[in-house]
Amino acid sequence: MSFSIRRLYRGDTSWDFLGVSRRVLTGSIVAVLICVAALFIQGLNLGIEFEGGGVWEAPASEDVTTDAIRQTASNVGMTDARVQRITGGDDIFRVRGELPAGETAESIGSALAVTAQVESELVSARTVSPSFGDEVAGKARRALVVFFILIALYLTLRFEWKMALGALVAVAHDIALTVGIYAIFQFEISPATVVAFLTIMGYSLYDTIVVFDRVKDNERSLSLKTRMTYLDLANVSLNQVIMRSVNTTITSVLPVVSLLVVGSLIMGASSLQEFAIALLIGLLVGSYSSLFVAMPLVSSLKRREPHWAEQDRNAALLSESNSIENAATALAADRYDRSAPPRPRKKGRKR
Repeated sequence: MSFSIRRLYRGDTSWDFLGVSRRVLTGSIVAVLICVAALFIQGLNLGIEFEGGGVWEAPASEDVTTDAIRQTASNVGMTDARVQRITGGDDIFRVRGELPAGETAESIGSALAVTAQVESELVSARTVSPSFGDEVAGKARRALVVFFILIALYLTLRFEWKMALGALVAVAHDIALTVGIYAIFQFEISPATVVAFLTIMGYSLYDTIVVFDRVKDNERSLSLKTRMTYLDLANVSLNQVIMRSVNTTITSVLPVVSLLVVGSLIMGASSLQEFAIALLIGLLVGSYSSLFVAMPLVSSLKRREPHWAEQDRNAALLSESNSIENAATALAADRYDRSAPPRPRKKGRKR
């Protein structure tokens, strides 16, 4: 076991990542379709900042039920009110809905305070106009579009358009799964959640760029005479960076888990929960997509290029495609030949 771990850290493993990518991608496609269906069927639970309306929070006592709070909200004209009892730290009732005509945030807070059996000063109220919610949603959409455009330009200039396409598909895959999970479980989406989505895209791209950079470095190190297919090259590169991806994921997930457990569940900071859940899902999905979504797509596109297509044909004719171990050996030998100093020539004897 320890020997395998040492090999994993040195990048000496020979796992066939792309050999199983088709089955893994099938699972990803099914998951994405389920998430997209949830978006259309259930929709997103948008926060007050996007939909507008009001939110009231009051301390929760054991003698008061959510049905009693819901009935009070209905009595003051909030027939569509959503009532939650949030536990963790100090239990509170959260009531959300549109502000009825003829009512004020203070009058509704007073009515809720009577039902909750607390002083009216202990009931907090926050209202947002629908126009402000539309403005926030518009800014979020523009931020996503600008982000995708800039990243596409950078990756095209830094690597090539095929890798830019693979990275953007992986990011879209991560966002679709994360947003879909929010739709399935009806987690509330707030501006903090949108910030988490942007953070997810940045992390996913970082992990993908690490993989692409290793592939490009190995591709430049190969001699033109080396009989290696692009599939072998990609597998060797993925084996070399797998431990770096695992370490990055672990060190990124642990603080987010502590944020979710301590900040949200123990201290009762609900805003941290909205942020941490999106980060946790995105970090895990982003690590997976870099290996099993972005790289397989790039490999499929690159294998159509004349040079790599010729390599595939040669391997098929010989019926002996280079294994991952042989590919790694060839790459190491090629690097050694390039780094070794030239041998001094022997001087001939004088006649």
